[in-house]
Amino acid sequence: MFEYEMHQLRAAELIREADRRRLLREAREAKAARADRRSARHESEGRVSTTRRRSRFTRAA
Repeated sequence: MFEYEMHQLRAAELIREADRRRLLREAREAKAARADRRSARHESEGRVSTTRRRSRFTRAA
């Protein structure tokens, strides 16, 4: 019976740890999203892609 109780305690501990990590991840993602929105508000024209592989103009038909 002692081993079962130890297992239950460990399982509960792992669940608490997983919940804590999930909350931390969600907080980081929310913080990053807020920062993106904040920087987007200050851009008057929107983002411009800096990828050099693409042409700036569409291809002619």
